[in-house]
Amino acid sequence: MIQATKETLHLNFKVKDPGELKYFQGIEIMRPPKGILLNQRKYAFSLISEVGLRGSKPESSPLEQNQKLTTIDYDKHVGAIRDEELQDIGRYQKLIGKLIYLTITKPDICFVVQMLSQFMQHPKCSHLEATLRVVRYIKGCPRRGVLLKRNL
Repeated sequence: MIQATKETLHLNFKVKDPGELKYFQGIEIMRPPKGILLNQRKYAFSLISEVGLRGSKPESSPLEQNQKLTTIDYDKHVGAIRDEELQDIGRYQKLIGKLIYLTITKPDICFVVQMLSQFMQHPKCSHLEATLRVVRYIKGCPRRGVLLKRNL
């Protein structure tokens, strides 16, 4: 059926068959005996380098235990203004966007990235530090991805 589809497409369009899919949109597709493994190893390595954390120590978890991240409005209401607002929010927003793309194959960071994305309008230094911790966590497991198990 696949071959017939390829032949039909070839008759009607100029189509090349590149063979077995290995990369798509920055996602690496591997075929171990257990099924299909999707990961973003190259993307993760480039993100780690871009942020400047190649020489840093990897983290064992994406978020510090019992860490409470708050908004600037909450800090003003409570009277705790020791955590300053970031001057360059564009850097934070770009980093969060890149981490959102990584959640395609890294469900273990989905919750943390979603939580950090709530502070995109007015991020504080603590939010950036938590985001960099997520990148250091990714450094410890860049090859980890999603395994789509084969039906046996």
